[in-house]
Amino acid sequence: MVDWNLAVATAVRLVRPGPEVSRDEARAVVEELRRHARTSERHVRTFTRMIGDGADVPDTPVLVVDRAGWVRANVAGFRELLAPLLGKMQDRRAGTPGGAVLGAVGGKVTGVELGMLLSFLASRVLGQYETFAPVGRDLPGGRTDGGRLLLVAPNVVHVERELDVHPHDFRLWVCLHEETHRTQFTAVPWLRDHLEGEIQTFLAATEMEPAAILERLREAAQSFAGARPEAERGDEGRSLVELVQTPEQREVLGRLTAVMSLLEGHADFVMDGVGPEVVPSVAEIREKFQQRRASGAGRLDAVLRKLLGLDAKLRQYRDGERFVRAVVEQVGMDGFNRVWTSPNTLPTKAEIARPADWVARVHRKGTEPGKGG
Repeated sequence: MVDWNLAVATAVRLVRPGPEVSRDEARAVVEELRRHARTSERHVRTFTRMIGDGADVPDTPVLVVDRAGWVRANVAGFRELLAPLLGKMQDRRAGTPGGAVLGAVGGKVTGVELGMLLSFLASRVLGQYETFAPVGRDLPGGRTDGGRLLLVAPNVVHVERELDVHPHDFRLWVCLHEETHRTQFTAVPWLRDHLEGEIQTFLAATEMEPAAILERLREAAQSFAGARPEAERGDEGRSLVELVQTPEQREVLGRLTAVMSLLEGHADFVMDGVGPEVVPSVAEIREKFQQRRASGAGRLDAVLRKLLGLDAKLRQYRDGERFVRAVVEQVGMDGFNRVWTSPNTLPTKAEIARPADWVARVHRKGTEPGKGG
């Protein structure tokens, strides 16, 4: 169904080269990122109070990679996460005339398309906690038992030069954000399985019939082209990814959006909380980076972000950070940390926008889940 090797080859071939650095400079950047990752672990744990001293938590690997390395790591994660859906689709196609031939051709087409997408993203990601790295397998950076932290060295160097900020401060600042994600998943053992369950529910609701998928794509294209009157559309804020979803998927997506807003907003909150103590130029970095997030890299970049739903990720940073800050102001850090108790104490999408509702539900009325969001 997907030619994964072709996806990797396509992405590696198309990805733009990173900034020019000497071999010694590249080696120094890699070593500094590794050092900052270790330092960030202590800062994040102290600030968040999510992991106590001497607590037994998984020691997930930290891997500094180039753009091609990021591509390979994410393809491994995609294969793991999408295996149930692709197996279901392959079984369905096997019973149709010419299914094997269509599958081989379709797998190559999908592989090229995925490779093109990954090549676009590979030059933009600074770091990532790879939640769905294959479990129990020896991969670059160490054996994975639930996740690993990736830091994309060429992109860090590119952005620090583009923003004209202090390189050492910027590298530590990035590591603080990514280490927060690592802490979230190592301190909260149920979080990975919960997210995977939601994603699998989302994938299970995928419409398998080509006619249904084509109809949704046609409607999405009409929406973006303005073919339908404004009054009939009502979906101007949605990405192409959202427009081809089923109603069941949109319900799951609401819950996933709330969780991702929490995780991203919490990482930004921690980064800002720790930053002034350990990153001297944090105010300048934060201001310039926020401007970069808001503006994008140009018209084409803005269109692609809209089509792929990446604008939604920018909103997640903003809305999630406001939620975390408001809750901490009301009930303190330990009160906020009740969010990690169980899936029932995660905020709904509506509560992300209204933090006081989460406080009322979790701290005053019990923990009945609000799945709808």
